[in-house]
Amino acid sequence: MRLVRGRADTPAADRGVTDRLVSAVGETGQPILRVWQPPRQVAFGRRDAHREGYDGARQHLAERDIPYVERATGGHAVFFSGTTVSFLRATPVEDGRSSITDRYETTIEAVKGALSRLGVETSEGEPEAAFCPGTHSLSAEGKIVGLAQRVRRDTAVISGIVVVRDHEEINEVLDPIYQALEIPFERTATGSIARAGGESDPERVCREFERALSVGEANIERVGVS
Repeated sequence: MRLVRGRADTPAADRGVTDRLVSAVGETGQPILRVWQPPRQVAFGRRDAHREGYDGARQHLAERDIPYVERATGGHAVFFSGTTVSFLRATPVEDGRSSITDRYETTIEAVKGALSRLGVETSEGEPEAAFCPGTHSLSAEGKIVGLAQRVRRDTAVISGIVVVRDHEEINEVLDPIYQALEIPFERTATGSIARAGGESDPERVCREFERALSVGEANIERVGVS
C-alpha cells in the first residue's frame, strides 16, 4: 500500500493529486491510502449545481474570498476549514459492487476505533438537517464524519471527511449557502472532535486515521504529495 501524506497548494491542484492517485491504482494494482487536510474551500455536490440558488451560494463565497470546487459525486456542500481532515482509500477490485456494504462496515468500524483513541465515542447516523446529509455518518454532539463510496471499473474508492474543530466557522459559512440552495440546515447538527471533548490536533487525527485504515497491510510505502 502507498500511504500518501501532504496536500497541494490550491483546491484544484489538490483534487488533481487525488485523481491521479486513484487512476494509478487500476494501472499498478497497488492500493493507496491518503489522509490529509485539504486546502480551505467549499466543495459543492453535483445536485447543488442544478438548484436555483446556486448562483447566490457562489456569490456568498466570492464575498468571503473562499474558493469552491464541484464534486463529481452527489451530496451537498461541505466546507473544509483548513483543519478538516479527509481520508480516501482506493483498492483494486474485480467486482467492486458486490462488496460495497462490506467496505462501508469495515471502514466505519475502523473510523470508530480511531475516534475512540482520540477520546470520542460515536454512534452511526446523523441529526436532522446536518450538512451534506447521508446514510453513512458518525455523530457525537453533532455530525463529525461523513462517508461516501464510488466504484470504477477496476477500483473501489471509499472516502470521508472528519470535522476536527472549527464547527462554528463551518456553520457561519454553510448556513447562508444552504439557505440559498433551500436545503434544511441546523447549526446544532454540526459536530466536531473538539466539541465532543476529544483530541483535536489535526496532525494527531491524521496519524490515528492512517493507523486505523491501514490495519492488515504488511508493506506500507510512505510518500509525499508530488
